[in-house]
Amino acid sequence: MAAGFGSSSYYDRRFRQSPALIRARRPYLFKNAMVGSAVAAFAIGVYAYTISVIGQDEFEDVKVPSAPSQPANK
Repeated sequence: MAAGFGSSSYYDRRFRQSPALIRARRPYLFKNAMVGSAVAAFAIGVYAYTISVIGQDEFEDVKVPSAPSQPANK
């Protein structure tokens, strides 16, 4: 049988995790959750900071061009 998900010994016929997979993942569960939480907190922090900085900008220094003139009809 070809290698891959179908022939994995970590999943049964119903594609549920086997006890061996649960035991293999257990040591990494807490560390992965902590790293995932830290990455999510960093992303949310960058987003919140960006929104707060953009919200303070008045855009007074941006020159708005005047409306384009209409060409004369011939």
